Amino acid sequence: MSKIRVAIAGVGNCASSLVQGIHYYKDKNPRDAIGLMHCEIGGYKPSDIEVVAAFDIDTRKVGKDVNEAIFALPNCTTAFCPDLQPSGVTVQMGRILDGLSEHMEDYDHQYTFVPADRPEPSKRDVIKVLQDSGTEILLNFMPVGSEEATQFYAACALEAGVAFINSVPVFIACSPVWARRFREKNLPLIGDDIKSQLGATITHRVLTDLFKKRGVKLDRTYQLNTGGNTDFLNMLNRDRLASKKKSKTEAVQSVAALRLENENIHIGPSDYVAWQEDNKVCFIRMEGKMFGDVPMDLELRLSVEDSPNSAGVAVDAIRCAKLALEQGIGGVLEAPSAYFCKHPPRQFTDDEAYRMVETFISKDRDRVHERSYYRSRKRE
Repeated sequence: MSKIRVAIAGVGNCASSLVQGIHYYKDKNPRDAIGLMHCEIGGYKPSDIEVVAAFDIDTRKVGKDVNEAIFALPNCTTAFCPDLQPSGVTVQMGRILDGLSEHMEDYDHQYTFVPADRPEPSKRDVIKVLQDSGTEILLNFMPVGSEEATQFYAACALEAGVAFINSVPVFIACSPVWARRFREKNLPLIGDDIKSQLGATITHRVLTDLFKKRGVKLDRTYQLNTGGNTDFLNMLNRDRLASKKKSKTEAVQSVAALRLENENIHIGPSDYVAWQEDNKVCFIRMEGKMFGDVPMDLELRLSVEDSPNSAGVAVDAIRCAKLALEQGIGGVLEAPSAYFCKHPPRQFTDDEAYRMVETFISKDRDRVHERSYYRSRKRE
């Protein structure tokens, strides 16, 4: 199989976990490949993903090899595959735009951004890097609230002729305008706002769907999250949270039996706790009524390493985008978006989305077998 050539916008904790995972699973057989939703998709393993370009704005990362930059501050995620050889790919200076919240420049802590003192690239510069590197898929890892920066990289993907995976809560796949632009260019688009493998939102959704299926009326619920990575530090600026809160709230509302009034549902980041680093702690409370209008409540505490949780989904999203490229499918990929993202253009329950993405993958598996059969026949 050929490699899946990926570019990354934002070499933060999520990028670190993704790059480490690409190498970590290289020599694993399926029985030992713990933590993967799919060992293979269309014949592609996680190790078939190759990072060929990367952009960041931090002086501790720009100009360094990707495999070195992913361990540089302010990154603080778990180093589960620390001994990486140089990749030969240098992190390029990216466009800052609104990708850096003003309060983070002066925050007195080691996990803050230090903007690189280098000229910012033009759109043409970024497009050239994507094209010269042979990038097939651009993965957006911008911070929450980076509306302009996300739109900038989406536009670069369009003009460079590459697929786009929007991992952040800026509405690209959900925008009819952007969706149409990717459809017209026949380029795959997956978004918006990637779900964790087993995180706060997916857990809250499953429990909400369980209430509905078991006839329990959900009256009130909240989800509070704390963490100590740059994502949580960035979100101390509440002005950047509008799309994040909308994405997380709608992910839960969409699977409820009845939509809750705004005052009865609160979902969103709670606070930044520096010593937690990349560990995210989630608190969920759900109050409802059972048979005979008898009240009940449920409380849950979930502790997860935030960025590997995201990377476990990103490896599947990347491989699904590659399948779409091979099949000439452009525009929003409905099944992968519904299963992998919090705020897809159209919401489905997770059971429905799971079946949809399995069908998407199995259709390509049939095509892979068919191609292999005809190649073998031709050799004969």
